[in-house]
Amino acid sequence: MNISKSITLVFALVPSLLIAQPKTGSSYNYNRAPLAASTYIQLPLGSIKAKGWLLKQLELQKDGATGHAEELYSEASDLGAGSDWLGGKGESWERVPYYVKGLVALAYTLDDAELKKKAQKWINWTLDHQQPDGTFGPVKMNDWWPRMPMMYAIQSYYEATGDKRVIDFFTRYFKYQLNNLDQKPLTEWSKSRTGDNIEIVFWLYNITGEKSLLTLAEKLKSQAYPWASIYTKNQFYFYGDDFHTKHSVSVGQALKFPVLYSQLEQTAFYREATEKGIAHLIRDHGQASGIASGTEFLAGKSSFQGTETCTVVEWMQSLETAARIVHDAQVGDRLEKIAFNTLPAQFSRDIKSHLYYTQPNQVVCKHGNSGFDEDYDGALLLSPYSGMGCCRYNMHMGWPYFVKNSWTATPDKGLAVIAYAPVEVNAFVANSVPVKLQVVTDYPFEEKIRIKIELAKTAFFPLKLRIPAWCKNPQITVNGKKSAGVKPDQIYTINRKWDTQDEVVLNFPMEVKVTEQVNNSVTVERGPIVYALQIDAKYDQVKKHPVNGFFDYEVSAASAWNYGLVVNRNDLVGSIKVQQTTMPENPFIQATTPVKLKISAKKIPAWTLAYNQMHALEVPASPVASSEPTEEITLTPFGSENIRISNFPVIGIPKSSGKQFKEDFSHTTLKNWLIYGGSWYIKDGAFHSASNKGSWGYGIHGSKAIASGTLFDDLSYEALIRLNSKGNAGLLFRVTDQVIGADAYDGYYLGINASSGKVELGKSVDQKWVLLASKDQKLETGKAYKVRIEAKGSSIEVYFNDKATEPLISVTDTTFKSGTIGVRAYDALTTIDDLLVKELKTRK
Repeated sequence: MNISKSITLVFALVPSLLIAQPKTGSSYNYNRAPLAASTYIQLPLGSIKAKGWLLKQLELQKDGATGHAEELYSEASDLGAGSDWLGGKGESWERVPYYVKGLVALAYTLDDAELKKKAQKWINWTLDHQQPDGTFGPVKMNDWWPRMPMMYAIQSYYEATGDKRVIDFFTRYFKYQLNNLDQKPLTEWSKSRTGDNIEIVFWLYNITGEKSLLTLAEKLKSQAYPWASIYTKNQFYFYGDDFHTKHSVSVGQALKFPVLYSQLEQTAFYREATEKGIAHLIRDHGQASGIASGTEFLAGKSSFQGTETCTVVEWMQSLETAARIVHDAQVGDRLEKIAFNTLPAQFSRDIKSHLYYTQPNQVVCKHGNSGFDEDYDGALLLSPYSGMGCCRYNMHMGWPYFVKNSWTATPDKGLAVIAYAPVEVNAFVANSVPVKLQVVTDYPFEEKIRIKIELAKTAFFPLKLRIPAWCKNPQITVNGKKSAGVKPDQIYTINRKWDTQDEVVLNFPMEVKVTEQVNNSVTVERGPIVYALQIDAKYDQVKKHPVNGFFDYEVSAASAWNYGLVVNRNDLVGSIKVQQTTMPENPFIQATTPVKLKISAKKIPAWTLAYNQMHALEVPASPVASSEPTEEITLTPFGSENIRISNFPVIGIPKSSGKQFKEDFSHTTLKNWLIYGGSWYIKDGAFHSASNKGSWGYGIHGSKAIASGTLFDDLSYEALIRLNSKGNAGLLFRVTDQVIGADAYDGYYLGINASSGKVELGKSVDQKWVLLASKDQKLETGKAYKVRIEAKGSSIEVYFNDKATEPLISVTDTTFKSGTIGVRAYDALTTIDDLLVKELKTRK
């Protein structure tokens, strides 16, 4: 090998590595003191090239949504020539920065001249029109927030090109920020997404060493939401009418904030807050595909609550950032799970359309309202215009950022993997020795990953490899020799002298497992892939857009979907067959995806579409009885189709919920409470309905929470109810078929209304509220009242405020005989506590 030619070639591949090098002689700008020295560093954009199936996703973006975005959204307030980000009169606010952030990453990852030209148009105008005081962007835009995603775009552009304008540009802008934040503090969007700003501040500090940047970071932190406390203490709904602390996009975007700031304030409080926040979010709002729900508020664990596309890409970037700082294998595990499942599920197979919301159980994609907190008519429509505009601009960074963050440089002059996929990595190790890693794999659709090393010369450096927690028997070999001490859930370091053509082979055997979901349903997983029912999808083209090849589609099921699994959890190998076929160019096409699972199942005829025909009814509580014949069904990857069932009931003998349900909310969580409309939260040992202010949606007047797993016929149900505002609130019983909506359930409801001074007993049937009886009662807001319901057969009696000897209301009704229990609020802020439900035996 000609060493000089080899070095020249590698440097030519990554010219940005020659720019802005620190005085230490290292190839990268690692954290300067006082920032934590252990942080891994992003490789410059363009250092990592996608290969195989991953490259195909980027190419689809170029030929689809990203490459044609400016044609699709050509208005001045979108991405048109009249945009204010090009000096025009439009008002695109965050839209251009979101788009350019993803566009730059895609253009330079693909090294595509056409995309680069598009990106440079926006970047050049922004750099060339910085205002004299240091601010940038549209002159009339008086908002800190939209500049934050544009800073990411400019940072990435600099790392790819070494454009000398950039460092001075950021220096001037951050000086402007420091001088003006006191007079014009962060608000709303900028207050919630401050971590984005701080990340670029730290990046510039590592290049220039300017101490005032640390002062700026501290000031930014002081004006931001207290995200570290919010995540640590599960306080997302503690801020009343405030939109941002419960808004799933802001929550996902801010996930990086505490761990980012922990580099400066190196305490366990900041370092651990992100991890604690993820634990709270997944426990209370987690979905099968590894992410928390959000429509747009955090929405609980229901099988038909969705996740917004913006939320998906923001969670991914936050996890990518966190993994560089905390070096926790499970952060990378979650990143992969979201990237390999949730992200492709958001897009059409050709990445020309997307879904604003994607659901765990999604059997239709079409126009209509589902009752979500932000309930856009097109939120479940597969379209380039699905839902609100933000996602169609922000989604472009998903795959490119995954590529650019998949490997990092380490302070001990080595390399670390964040997420596995087929890529080529060009970097420097040891004392600035050029290295190329060829990561050859079809992972996550195969178990083996080969890392081929090409070096300009022999070099001693560490290679840090993430070992997934889900893999029970991981194996690593170096040049055919097995490595010792390889265990699940660790960052495994190989520190040795490397020669060119050395090869590391990782083998991560994938076992099939089932994980618990809502109502004791299960999801089937294998490695990082979640599997869902293979449904024959019918695509109806409902609109053709002026840009050639772009359409709106409504998608429906052309085959049965209402299956429960017949599975032996003690013998999953015998119950579930793995079928592997040839790896296709795009593994996210259901017909040709390379791994499918076969499993026995039975139809559940009573499990149907919900009242509004927009989604399936809630997954039935397992085990579920079925007299239907046993069939063999096929499961395919979650992201290989736009409709799916991933939360499956389990066939078996139904179980009683027990003779008593008691809850004082002193130690409980939302894990076993299902939220339908708005939200509920636990604070100070009581259950509270949350404010819905900030929601632009429909159907959330009635916010319900159902105790999952409860099933009572005759019962005594008592609780303390306190109204904190106008409206009414109370108790649900004998409830079935609950979905989002004020009266979208079958069952009974007892409510109290301080404004009208009434105690009301009624029922919801055929989506209509039927009043059975009411009594006038002197009621006050802020005062707790004890109520008790006694339901025996057709007799329902209500006892109020400890008057146990004589019912306030007594009715006879035979409509509903059995169901779950829960709580409900209608246009009210309420506190409910000390629930006690007892089974009663009907007298003979």
